[in-house]
Amino acid sequence: MSKIITLRLPDETYKRVQTLARHENRPISNFIETAALRYIESTQFADEFEMEEIRGNADLNRSLKRGMKDAKAGRGRFVRVKGIMTGNKLEATF
Repeated sequence: MSKIITLRLPDETYKRVQTLARHENRPISNFIETAALRYIESTQFADEFEMEEIRGNADLNRSLKRGMKDAKAGRGRFVRVKGIMTGNKLEATF
C-alpha cells in the first residue's frame, strides 16, 4: 500500500525538481519517487564494476567460500533475514 508523506524542500530545490519532472513529462511525486528508488538501488546493490572488483579479489572469494561451507555445516552465528525479491534483486531487512 502506498504511503503519503510530507516533504519540505527549499524553493530552489523545488524549482529544480519541478523543472526536471516537467522535462520528463512526469508529476513531481513520480519524479521524486523514481529518484529515491534509484538512490536506494545505487547504495544497496553492487553495480557491474563493483562486482568485477569482487570477482577479482581472490582473498575475498576464498573467505566467502569458507563462509558458505560454514553456513551449510551450521557453524557460526546467523542473522535471520526477511527479504522481498524485486526483479532479480533481493531487498533484505534484518
